[in-house]
Order: sequence, then structure tokens, then C-alpha cells
Amino acid sequence: MGKVAVIYTTPETVIEDYARLLDLADYQTALTPDIDTFLKVNISWQHYYPACSTAPWQIDGVAQKLKADGFDKLTAAHNGTVVVNPVEGREKNKHKVVEDRLGLDHVTLDVPPVKWVPYKPTAKMLVLDDVYKDGLYIPEVFPGTNIVQLPTVKTHVFTTMTGALKNAFGGLLHRYRHWTHSVIHETLVDLLQIQKEIHSGLFAVMDGTFAGDGPGPRAMRIHNKNVILASADQVAIDAVAAKMMGLDPMSIPMIRIAHEMGLGVGKPEEIEVVGDDIADVNWNFAGNESTLASRGQKLIYHGPLKPLEGMLLRSPIAPWAYWASNVYHNKFWLPMVGRKRVNEALKTDWGQLFQKY
Repeated sequence: MGKVAVIYTTPETVIEDYARLLDLADYQTALTPDIDTFLKVNISWQHYYPACSTAPWQIDGVAQKLKADGFDKLTAAHNGTVVVNPVEGREKNKHKVVEDRLGLDHVTLDVPPVKWVPYKPTAKMLVLDDVYKDGLYIPEVFPGTNIVQLPTVKTHVFTTMTGALKNAFGGLLHRYRHWTHSVIHETLVDLLQIQKEIHSGLFAVMDGTFAGDGPGPRAMRIHNKNVILASADQVAIDAVAAKMMGLDPMSIPMIRIAHEMGLGVGKPEEIEVVGDDIADVNWNFAGNESTLASRGQKLIYHGPLKPLEGMLLRSPIAPWAYWASNVYHNKFWLPMVGRKRVNEALKTDWGQLFQKY
């Protein structure tokens, strides 16, 4: 049976609540204190947009608890994408200010000095061997370490919801990770298998103080939900978050496949939830919405443009897609729609806390 800790929190108590959350989830049975521990930070957009990327208090609360319990070798691990600038994102999402104050080391996984080395998984891959015919590469710094995934509670245009499983996507695949979008659910299951092989300890802490529904991660509606979750079971924590959002976990392929393969527990009735009572929670989030940009991508991944996928997304002309996504989200959607939502969110208690960092 999977175990997931869930508690409600407030801006005034969130740091202490994260410490209590980790203890409720028995995190020390999953992680070893005397080895390197990576906090895998999520940056889904270089601009601050609530629920889109790891919250500063999420890093703060988790890192303070780990340090207090003797985890001295902590590193915040960031990654960029073809559409996200990690340096700008680390600044604007206030990750840097927390990491600097706590004295955390940090790395950006996509750039030197981090090296990527060939890796041959022991487990049979569902799709990655076919996508990357020249072989898989992983960050050289990862094998033999603990990793703590730091996702947020939100929906996603390609995976219905995104959480612990999706958070590994940025850390274990290089900048051509978008090659896997047409088989994204199977890819995330493959990455979970790889994580279980290379990491000595695996844990996830999810922040739902702000949560997002609709066409995530960069065009969501923002909600204050005041909840945080933790688990050593990456599948179970995603399943619980999905259920809270009003989604059927076992209808989401990545959760169902991972459950069926014995990589975690995806059926809510088989998961032990400790902490606060969430049995009747249903936020009625929409997990199947798209943006103009994602609709175009889906035509390539799953629609009539599928025969052109290689030319459009894997050839020298591929930067057109990155340019189109950036223009849509940064030049149109954010100033026309998103900025107003951010400003409203900043007026809430959680928004006020963000501004204090």
C-alpha cells in the first residue's frame, strides 16, 4: 500500500508544516542523510506564475527540515528547456534568494559543468530506446544520490496532470526531451524505472498552496488550495493529487501504467493517506484543456501532421516551434491574460508571502 501525507497549511505556518509533513510521510525511511541529496526544482516558466513552478517556501521548508535532520549535502537542481530560461526563472520565481540564504549548492542540469553520460537501463524501456536510438544519457552527478522531486499541484496540456512523475522529465532527459511528447506517458514511466535504478533514495514533496487548473503549466487558472503533500511513492502522490483535483487517477495513462507495472500505487483505495482528511475533496479541475500552442503541437504528435513530426521538431528547422511557443505565451498570453491573474494572486495571503521573499 502506498502512503501519502497531506496537510492543510497557512502562510504563517508553512515552514513548520513542511517539517511535520515530511515526518508524517516517514521520509527518513526513503532517504539517507550522509550522501548527496538533490532537490529537483521545477521551473515551467521563467516568469513568475503561481502554481506553475516550485514555490520558494517549498524549497525553504523542505531544505530547512533536511538540514535540521543532518542532511548536509544538499544541492538544488534546476533545468532549462528549449522555451524556458533557467537563470531568469531561478531569479523571478525567488528560488535563488532561498537557496542563497540557506547556503545550498545549485546546478543547472543542462549546462556545464554538469556532464551527461551514457546510461543503459537494466529495466526494459517502454519507449525511450526507440526515441533515442543513439542511446540514453543522464546527468553524471545523479547515480548513487537521493533525489527529492518538488512539483506543484496543477493540470497539464499533455499529461492531464503533472506532479512527481513529470518532474523527473526535466532532470533525466536533455534538451531534446520534447521528442518524447507523442509518447509522454510511457516516457514518464520509463523515467521512473531509471530513477529507481540510479538513486539511492527517492521522495516527492508537492505544493498545492497555489494550484492550477486548465491548460497548464503556463496558462492555468490560479486557485488558493492551502495544501501540501509528500510521499516516497511517486505514483501514489500523483494519484492523490489527481483525485483532489477531481480527476480519475487510473484514467491517466502514466499513473495506470506505473501501477500495473508495480512501480507504485495508483488506485486511491489502495493508498494510505495520513494527516488531514481529504476523503471528500473534489476541486473539479479541468485536465483536458489546450492552448492555441498546444493544439498545434497535438496536431503534430497525434493528428494529421504526425508524418511531418521528424521534419518539424527534430530537424534544423525545429526552432520555429520554440519561437512560436515563446511568442504565444510571452508576447500574447502573459500580457493579455496572465498578468491580470498574477496580480490578483499576489493580493492573496500566499501572494503576499511570495512578495516577502
